[in-house]
Amino acid sequence: MIHSEESVAAELDRVAQRPPAGTAPPVLAAFTAEVAAGSAEEYAQRVRHVLTAALRLARTAEFDDTDLPVDDFPDWFTAVCARDGEATETFAGDGRTAYRNASGGNPWSLQNWIYRFDPDDDSRGWEFWDVVPVGPSRVRVWVDSWGESFFGSLELLWLLYTAGAARVEGPEVHPAGAWASEVEGR
Repeated sequence: MIHSEESVAAELDRVAQRPPAGTAPPVLAAFTAEVAAGSAEEYAQRVRHVLTAALRLARTAEFDDTDLPVDDFPDWFTAVCARDGEATETFAGDGRTAYRNASGGNPWSLQNWIYRFDPDDDSRGWEFWDVVPVGPSRVRVWVDSWGESFFGSLELLWLLYTAGAARVEGPEVHPAGAWASEVEGR
């Protein structure tokens, strides 16, 4: 899926501030994260911080064969993405282990992870919609998957686990009203 300059800008706006309920597409996909470290609100902030850095690069960087700048990424995310580096935060290291156990995949390098946000790369099959705490240790991450129930999302799972999730379920496709009712209940 190709992401346009406008869609990346809109996605960055949604990371910064919850979108109005009337702007949602007909269906959204949801991932439910069981937060292992910190509050649901702290977890949501960690997810938003990393996505902000990635989407800013998607809007401004030239994605070619060179390394992209990583100064805006939080130290815990940069460290957990290092090949042999030690995680600077326990939640990130535990999340890396949980990701490997759940996906069977290897940890992501930071540059490979960032390149999934190249607007011309069609491997990222989602756009961020919202992150909503739904309990003291549960968070629902809503994405626009264009109505698909199966889409490329390993980079999102990597973020969700390394931000401090012990377990992530989904994606599950729901009518947008399910997201709106969760937001109204907050």
